Amino acid sequence: MNTEQVAARLVELCRAGKFEEAQRELYADDAVSLEPEGSPQGAGGNVKGLAAIQVKSKQFHDSVEAMHGVTCSDAVIAGGWFSLVMGVDATYKGAGRIAMSEVCVYRVREGKIVHEQFFYDVEAPAA
Repeated sequence: MNTEQVAARLVELCRAGKFEEAQRELYADDAVSLEPEGSPQGAGGNVKGLAAIQVKSKQFHDSVEAMHGVTCSDAVIAGGWFSLVMGVDATYKGAGRIAMSEVCVYRVREGKIVHEQFFYDVEAPAA
């Protein structure tokens, strides 16, 4: 698959809430996943390797008490890179309900996602 096809498939799976299937199908075994500096403890931090990304994803889902909604924009593509805006509205164990959005940036090589990086506010925005 080329970058456009990988991006379209990721959007399709994310909109359907099939995040684990997306990882199994679209990610390279040596992919990396990066969070913003100072990200919340439940975010899973920076990891390398599909197995570690799957553990990180499981930890995130285990921290969710109730999922109220997920949104995913269409992809913006530039060469081997693409980005999406994802929104999550969830109630987290011990933290209450939080609606957040993030910019997600991905790199594709040889038909697989090899890099994902997330950008979001780690502190509440000023009023």
